[in-house]
Amino acid sequence: MARRPLPRILSNGSAQLARSRELARTAADSATDVLHPLITIARGLRRLAAAGRRRWTETPKERRGALLFLAASVVLVVALVPYGPLLAAITLMAAAAWQGRDRSPSASDGPDESQTQRLKSLYEALVPYFSAAEDPEPLYSHGGAWDKAFPTYAFDGGGRISQLVIRYPAYFTDGEPEARARIEHLLAAKSGRGREYHFTWDEEGNQLTVGVLLPLPVDIAAQRFVTTPGETVLGFTDPTRVQRTLPLTHGERQRDVPPVIWRTGLRSTEPHLLALGQPGSGTSTLLRSIALQALLHGDVVIIDGGGTGEYACLTGRDGVLAVEAGLAGVTASLEWAATETERRLIAANRAHQAGDPPPDDTKRPLWILLDRPTAFTHLAATEGRKDPQSLLQVPLRHGRPANVTVVVADQLDSMDALIDPVRQHTRARVVLGPATAEQLESVLGAPPHTTPIDELPPGRGYARLGSGPVHRLQVPATPNPYDDATPDALCEAVLSLLPPRTAPADGETIPGQDPSEDVPEPVPAAQEPELEPVPAAQEPEPEHGAPKTPEATPAAVPVLTKET
Repeated sequence: MARRPLPRILSNGSAQLARSRELARTAADSATDVLHPLITIARGLRRLAAAGRRRWTETPKERRGALLFLAASVVLVVALVPYGPLLAAITLMAAAAWQGRDRSPSASDGPDESQTQRLKSLYEALVPYFSAAEDPEPLYSHGGAWDKAFPTYAFDGGGRISQLVIRYPAYFTDGEPEARARIEHLLAAKSGRGREYHFTWDEEGNQLTVGVLLPLPVDIAAQRFVTTPGETVLGFTDPTRVQRTLPLTHGERQRDVPPVIWRTGLRSTEPHLLALGQPGSGTSTLLRSIALQALLHGDVVIIDGGGTGEYACLTGRDGVLAVEAGLAGVTASLEWAATETERRLIAANRAHQAGDPPPDDTKRPLWILLDRPTAFTHLAATEGRKDPQSLLQVPLRHGRPANVTVVVADQLDSMDALIDPVRQHTRARVVLGPATAEQLESVLGAPPHTTPIDELPPGRGYARLGSGPVHRLQVPATPNPYDDATPDALCEAVLSLLPPRTAPADGETIPGQDPSEDVPEPVPAAQEPELEPVPAAQEPEPEHGAPKTPEATPAAVPVLTKET
């Protein structure tokens, strides 16, 4: 059956609508131009009436009679004078036209003297980098015209450059990181130190755009974030770098802030995280923030190498399997984590081979948070024991299919003391606190697009997830609620996020207690026999190259679990 053509009103209706809108817009502009004097006079009459009403209101009541008599006398004299009403109407219209004029200040045609001097000095500083002796028509030359090199510029209230577009010659090596770094360092020094600048290189158009970044908010407290299971909010960044916002409670009002979200789980490409920083930069705050978010859907094992009790608020909480600060407890916890990772892998593999879904105990995420593990490396070396970091190889290599996530936080100077598996398998990186451009590039794998500054608030730094871009980062304020220097509002915010306390399970390690001390064993109830935990070290090791049999598989050790 042949299709009938659509009516003309439907086939080209959009064109007619566009033409109608254009005609209406043109008519409105023409009417505005024609009626502009009347609009100005009407605006002036309204302002004069408002001024008269204001004067009448401000006049005391005992003087209003005299003012009214004076106004009536003026009206009577004007009415009796020849051509008085006509002259009064002309005067009123002139006053209304003067009062109704557009009072918006006209934009200046160019920069003032101080701003011009700033642009000239910046232009002269760029001449050695953007000029060549063989150029017949150099864009940059000593004493040249700076307005051709800077087509767009803007200044803030203090007279410093806030935005600048720089044109540079095509022969400049903008593809080399060293050449770019020299130009960025020069612009940051000449435009004003103490601020963070963002540089956008347009290699096709030979233009460089320089912008000043606003400081990130530092007063956002820890709270429940609107995320799905498997998403962890590391902090907040600039709105131009991400395409998602989170509704947050900031003081007494609500606002949307762009976050830096780290995704973990079976389909994550960055299953483990490494955070480095100077002392006092906020790495412990980041681990507390991650722990509070992880406890919503999983279990947490915390290794405190600082020994200052930064994680004492999490001891005995529901979902916190252990908070260890001693070498013996740390070794036992990491051995259990390695055994638990193997058990989950074996259980999930058997379920896949049988065509069944994975068991529920393998789906619950397990988080291993380590704060300064290099401190135990030196302690184990002095005592002749095994390095606890070596026990992280199994969770790091096989943690993603087993829902095991490892987060390591240490000082920036101790990066060389971290073992190779930690540096290789932690593809999500965070650097907090002051750091040089070389340090940021060595840790993150790419230089940031902003200029690092020397003074940063706690929790400020940079983050990079895998091979993605480098983001500015501000960690939410999650201080130790047991610290006396913590404000009350932040203490209440952290305490409200903690899970309830639970009784310790049989055989659970108590932080601060030496495992070598003789502790009286609890007397079991008469109707419930006591369960003896089977240590993993007593299991016979299979020969090299021989496959593991189900009988040689280490059973689940109930030492660090919540259930007896």
